[in-house]
Amino acid sequence: MTSCASESYDKSYSEPQSIVSSDAVQEVADVALNEPLPQKKPQLIKKARMTVIVQSLDRSVDAVKKIINQKQGYLLSLEERQLGGSSKRPSASVQMRVPQNVLETTLDELSELGTLQSRNISAEDVGEQIVDFQARLSNLRRTESNLQKIMDKSGSVKDILSVAQELSKVREQIERIAAQLKSLQNQVAYSTITLNLEAAVSTTSNQPGLPSQIQDAWNNSTSTERRIYRWINEAGYLVDSLHSIFINFGCCWLFP
Repeated sequence: MTSCASESYDKSYSEPQSIVSSDAVQEVADVALNEPLPQKKPQLIKKARMTVIVQSLDRSVDAVKKIINQKQGYLLSLEERQLGGSSKRPSASVQMRVPQNVLETTLDELSELGTLQSRNISAEDVGEQIVDFQARLSNLRRTESNLQKIMDKSGSVKDILSVAQELSKVREQIERIAAQLKSLQNQVAYSTITLNLEAAVSTTSNQPGLPSQIQDAWNNSTSTERRIYRWINEAGYLVDSLHSIFINFGCCWLFP
């Protein structure tokens, strides 16, 4: 009886038929592979450097300050250098930050202050760092919430102190990562410009005096010119010596 029942069950059992055909599955897979992934906007930190030759350093610095205010940026540093040492002409270095969306127009206006000597722009994509910070921040805040719930339910003082200690560490990490994230986002939002202004002509004369000019001429003279100069000096010394001898002997002859 048992064998018959088993035999009839095996004959009546059949594999379940798939509702979705394999061709349909393959078609869906092909569409998923060929569909382009959504492109995220790059998070770029842009920095620019430029050098401009200007006629008036003071007026140009004032014009730079006005441009910064018009672009709703802010001044980071201003350093003016006058003549002295290795400096051949007065110059100024200005560092500023402006919104990234007006970076190009700001550079164009700055280049119109005088003659553009150099200009370059560099960019760094920090999109992955921002996403990483955001993910870590989200996880830490979830952990903070769970620890807060545990501490509210804890009965003993020991458990409360232990959870509070962990909660303090988590909140410290949250503050640190939030500050790093904010700094990156600020650097993306505002681009940094380093502007070097150089005066076209020196404002003061730096001509050497007559003694220094003579010394420079002597240092730049050739060896032949120096020998001729020494011969003239030696001839002059010989004439002076003969003149002294003549006077001495003449006096002895006239007054024996």
